[in-house]
Amino acid sequence: MRRKKPGKVCKMETAPKPHKADKPLIIPIFIMNGGCPQHCIFCNQKIAAGNFTHEITKNVLDGEVASYLFWNKDKLGGVEIAFYGGSFTGLTPDYQKRLLSWADIYIQKGQVDSIRISTRPDYLDDDQLIFLHRYGVRTVELGAQSFNDEVLRFAGRGHNAQATVKAIKLLKAHGFRTGLHLMAGLPRDTRESFMETLARTVELQPDTARIHPVLVFQDTPLADEFREGRYQPLGLDESVEWCRLAWEKLTPAGIRIIRFGLQTTPEMNQEGAVLAGPFHPSFGSLVHSAIFYSATLKSLGNLPKHVRKLHFQIAERDLSNFRGFNNSNIDAIKKLYPDAQIIIDSHRDGLTGHLWMTTESEESISIDIPGLM
Repeated sequence: MRRKKPGKVCKMETAPKPHKADKPLIIPIFIMNGGCPQHCIFCNQKIAAGNFTHEITKNVLDGEVASYLFWNKDKLGGVEIAFYGGSFTGLTPDYQKRLLSWADIYIQKGQVDSIRISTRPDYLDDDQLIFLHRYGVRTVELGAQSFNDEVLRFAGRGHNAQATVKAIKLLKAHGFRTGLHLMAGLPRDTRESFMETLARTVELQPDTARIHPVLVFQDTPLADEFREGRYQPLGLDESVEWCRLAWEKLTPAGIRIIRFGLQTTPEMNQEGAVLAGPFHPSFGSLVHSAIFYSATLKSLGNLPKHVRKLHFQIAERDLSNFRGFNNSNIDAIKKLYPDAQIIIDSHRDGLTGHLWMTTESEESISIDIPGLM
């Protein structure tokens, strides 16, 4: 009987394991640019968010909450009502109180755990945060977009990067969980400035991040820039690569990326709605496939090209991302190891983000990808 060779672990620095509240069911209520003092160059909420009314009534909110609770009644994680699509703290105090009071009813009933909002980084102060906490808000996501002041200025954000730094520190001082919205490929943005934005994000240590490559929507100032040849969005492959780099930068630092790309709405699929940009209905899957392929390549780096067998074992839920879109990852591995028989076993109870590989000589390699476990 041959002695099995000792295994090699290819393990990226592991982030802290998330608790229950890290993966809640989020019930989105879009306030459709409510509270926004100006119009950002890229924004068209009617396309990005879908068919929400500009004035949220109690019937609208109750209908959305009831629908999400019904279809997700077996979900084990927490539940949050989220007010997205504008600057919540820019709404009138009466409107804020009305919306939060309606949402708080579900907290009192035990059907919802807490509320989250999104807002501008320059629209927060101590009194505002005391008010939000009183009404059940526990998470605040900030529309940071970038940490490059020239990028922010050209995008029409109306605040600088320092405003985001101050807001994160203030939110943490008041005990809120924090999230940052970042955009990849804004006008004047470069790969280098995007990497600087990621580095600043790591320094601030928000709990979560969302990363959206820029899409050019009709009826926006950015659409005019594009038509007149002054702006060119990222291509699909380039945007996937930027997002993969974001994953490799943020997740080892304990920052969970909760979304890549915008949620596809029916309005996005209408002809002419998206003029340009890396629009793909499964954009997040493309990024996760790129993450798996990059990690797999690093683990295979020292194997000889004439290896005869590569036997991979992986969690069932990771299988499609490991294989890649249209089996692209496996095809690429076959080109690198043309003599190898590739065997893939998936396991229903396998550990998410863990990949185990053995060769014909019984050499083994273990890969852990942080942020997926």
